[in-house]
Amino acid sequence: MRRVVFNQKGGVGKSSITCNLAAVSASQGYRTLVVDLDAQANTSHYLTGLDVDDIPTGIAEFFQHSLDGGPAAKKGKVKIYQTPHENLHLVTASPELADLQPKLESKHKINKLRKLLDSLEDDYDQIYLDTPPALNFYTVSALIAANRVLIPFDCDSFSRNALYGLLREIEELKEDHNDSLEVDGIVVNQFQPRASLPQQMIDELVAEGLPVLPVNLMSSVKMRESHHACVPLIHLDPRHKLSQQFVELHDLLQQ
Repeated sequence: MRRVVFNQKGGVGKSSITCNLAAVSASQGYRTLVVDLDAQANTSHYLTGLDVDDIPTGIAEFFQHSLDGGPAAKKGKVKIYQTPHENLHLVTASPELADLQPKLESKHKINKLRKLLDSLEDDYDQIYLDTPPALNFYTVSALIAANRVLIPFDCDSFSRNALYGLLREIEELKEDHNDSLEVDGIVVNQFQPRASLPQQMIDELVAEGLPVLPVNLMSSVKMRESHHACVPLIHLDPRHKLSQQFVELHDLLQQ
């Protein structure tokens, strides 16, 4: 299974959701890989605890080799980092991705990621792809390489307006490049159960027939503590309600 977590809007929790679902997966014994495709490298920092300047080069080096025609690209090799958590591995991102993007686009390297993941498929039970907040080369590469796409949503009017276009873009990409891609659904993040507007918006989306998942991820300071400690919630505080919501979401997605 290859799952990409994507929304073009920033601040909806893509990296947090990616890392915490992957951590739950690994904690349940699944061999799990996270591929960070965002030049900001938030996922790489979260899962390693390293400052951006100290994070070992991963996917950027692979893409650079693909441009150079180097042996790593030809053999489908990439450096994989062992995180501090059992069964959880990481292909890191780095700021170099931003400079590489126009070169990769001009050389039509859009299928390189899919071929890389094909070569790794037997080594992992679950692969999670974290993407930048834009429909750019790296996001399209991830959507072409993935089987499933999970869409975070934060019950904001701007997010709602963008959601319809996002679903159309995913459907178009599916038709043109990856007919095996399926939408897992829309997961509500930073949900505030005591506020009336978020629930009203969820009810309206459901009434419209959109695939809103039945698990809402609550807004909690515990997530900020998790970010600060660079420890996913399932390891930081497994009994916390938000940790259990991630477990529930993970298990739902396996069905």
